[in-house]
Amino acid sequence: MPTRVNATIVDVARSAGVSVSTVSKVINARYGVSERTAEHVRRVIAELGYESSLGARSLRSQRTGVLGVLVAEFEPFSTELLKGLGQAAEGSGYELLAYSGRIGPDPRYGWELRSLARLSGTLIDGAVLVTPTVSDPDYRIPVVALDPHAGSSSMPTIDSDSLTGAELAVNYLLSLGHRRIAMLAGRPDLNSAQLREAGYRRALQAAGIPVDPTLIEIGGFRPDSATAPARALLDRPDRPTAVFAANDLTAIRTIEVANELGLRVPEDLSVVGFDDVPDASQFRTPLTTIAQPLYQMGRLAMETLLRLLEGAELEESHLTLATTLVVRESTAPVPSR
Repeated sequence: MPTRVNATIVDVARSAGVSVSTVSKVINARYGVSERTAEHVRRVIAELGYESSLGARSLRSQRTGVLGVLVAEFEPFSTELLKGLGQAAEGSGYELLAYSGRIGPDPRYGWELRSLARLSGTLIDGAVLVTPTVSDPDYRIPVVALDPHAGSSSMPTIDSDSLTGAELAVNYLLSLGHRRIAMLAGRPDLNSAQLREAGYRRALQAAGIPVDPTLIEIGGFRPDSATAPARALLDRPDRPTAVFAANDLTAIRTIEVANELGLRVPEDLSVVGFDDVPDASQFRTPLTTIAQPLYQMGRLAMETLLRLLEGAELEESHLTLATTLVVRESTAPVPSR
């Protein structure tokens, strides 16, 4: 019997030679069908690849058995979180729906509200929101936030220690003898970006080095938005000897811009990133970076959501995980000029 795309309950009933009501009873484990008939119907369901719609399932039970992972867009940071989220959901009885909601007139803001309006109640029972932009709204279903824009809020949140991580990065560059250290900062509206810039400033000040505002440019976390700021930092007569970038993607773009300008990394310029996504170790110049425990963050977020769905009380509603320095080939002692 060939598998049919979008097989319906009518198709199952016809192929099994039974009524639609019999198929419905088997699907919903109701009495009134012999085990022999039920087994035959289940075999036909498997052969046809039939699955009842999530909407119909929710109307029957008020639950869909599906959890959402909502992201503004799929990029290395969010895809690494997904690995931990998926592992924690295994064996829970829930399926996962990964959904990108970066749409609308200004896709950066309010995307999670638009996404949840489409999905909650009829498609998902709960959600993990990755870098949500809106704090403390009435989401109507259990939600957990990963790295929220506004920092901690009343909803459960998981993030990492961006402040200390930035200090680790700058202190490492200082230990290599660098004193003219630039920063390619992240999006000003994102809490983690603000903390990374604060850590950069604090490390320099602790070392007795005045912060030069002309050495801070906004990279925006994206390679395309980082190109011009990176060039502005490096294409100047008094260029820095090192750059701390607020994430790995803009750090990698900084290395590419440096190479375009004839600079060698790390001989002429040291570069440190943040996140430790796979691109960091796989780039042609393996990147020194601050590692966020992305897998663990995703796993804890899903475990927290599952506890909320069980009605359990959370011991802590805001977890901040430690960051660590990973030294690779993009950093070296300050060059002599």
